[in-house]
Amino acid sequence: MKKGDKIENILVEAMATEGKCVARVNGLVIFLQGCAPGDTVTAELTKIKSSFLEGRVTNIQQLSPQRAIPFCSHFGTCGGCTWQHINYNQQLNYKHQQVIDNLERIGGLELPAVKPILGSAKTQHYRNKLDFTFTANRWLTKEELDKAIEEKRFETGLGYHIPKMYDRVFDVATCYLQPEPSNSIRLLVKALTEKESIPFFDLRKQIGFVRTLTIRTSTTGEVMVILQVAQDNIEWTEKILSAIAEKFPQATSLNYIINQKRNDTFADLEVICWKGNPYITEKMPSPEGSKILQFRVGPKSFYQTNSEQAHELYKIAWKQADLRGNELVYDLYTGTGTIANFVAGSAKKVIGLEYVAAAIEDAKINTQLNGVTNTEFFAGDMKDLLTEKFLSQHGRPDVVITDPPRAGMHEDVCTMLLSALPKRIVYVSCNPATQARDLKILSEKYSITAVQPVDMFPHTVHVENVVRLDLK
Repeated sequence: MKKGDKIENILVEAMATEGKCVARVNGLVIFLQGCAPGDTVTAELTKIKSSFLEGRVTNIQQLSPQRAIPFCSHFGTCGGCTWQHINYNQQLNYKHQQVIDNLERIGGLELPAVKPILGSAKTQHYRNKLDFTFTANRWLTKEELDKAIEEKRFETGLGYHIPKMYDRVFDVATCYLQPEPSNSIRLLVKALTEKESIPFFDLRKQIGFVRTLTIRTSTTGEVMVILQVAQDNIEWTEKILSAIAEKFPQATSLNYIINQKRNDTFADLEVICWKGNPYITEKMPSPEGSKILQFRVGPKSFYQTNSEQAHELYKIAWKQADLRGNELVYDLYTGTGTIANFVAGSAKKVIGLEYVAAAIEDAKINTQLNGVTNTEFFAGDMKDLLTEKFLSQHGRPDVVITDPPRAGMHEDVCTMLLSALPKRIVYVSCNPATQARDLKILSEKYSITAVQPVDMFPHTVHVENVVRLDLK
């Protein structure tokens, strides 16, 4: 066998991590993309190693019964909803097994019966935040490219990056991830910008004006728009924002950013509120349902992107924490204090720790909004903040809730938890692989007593997982 060879009649056996499928060829494992378990396919070899192969599916000879019809015209081009072709119930089965495989194989952990994964009530229009990129030369299919070269005409676009290509953006016709008015705002902005001959940004040449468009929606109906531009040209900026304000009164927060860097990140840049409030408001019932909590979400704020499923996720964390009202709770990686405020009514006191100082300021505002008086927040690098000195000053926690980023917790943080010895730890994770690594460290003194997977992102390979640990 050599690279480029095509192999027919491969029966796809199972789903592996990161959405790749697994089959066997001549006794070797082959990882495939672009198919589903149960398919019979032809694949072109793209990588040959001593212990495994990789291939690209070129033809599907027989379709799997697990398949579904993709609902989006961009399926196969977009790197977003890559599991649209698989029945949603089957997606949940794969994610449930992914959690078990990671915890048992990577962590070598003893698990109780893993609870059935909690599916998302919404499988479309569930996201509250999307980022779109302007491009002076949109990505074209081969047929479109041949025609464009012949006519010496290239088209603008406003959409998403092609996977693994920083400078290739395809134009989005309709996206099924975010509720209206997301699609309508994007289409209005693109049409107006083209009509007014406002230059779209060229990612390679680093010239042009409009760079990105971020749209945040909320369960309260409020909408935030963030327009990133490359120059301080208020005439062009106001034309775009005025058109949005006129047609979409629900856009209660209109903002822009002047970005002259080579990348589109804006955590270090000033956000200028052109009209309305510099935030939108999210609402969420408290865990026992006695009150409605409010959370202000600013342009730089982190908020779970599936608002309704976030409520279910936080309820699971609250239940696993098993609070009786007299506990000191530490909420690690608290962000804007959503979990801290969510569980505060069931605890004596909650201390939130977070790396991003601006997020801590948001957490304090959210606490005031909700009339919560038993929280305290601190900003700093978690491994430097959570120390014996901090514990002696603020008290050793009875319960710890931790919701770290995808990279998981620093080893020093895990070691510090083994020293702090809370009665319970509730570990919320968006990456079961790094969660398994951390749980292996914590298993020195803790037993896993509950595992609950949660699907936050239908039609993707990602899965959230909540684990309860009890002190041995």
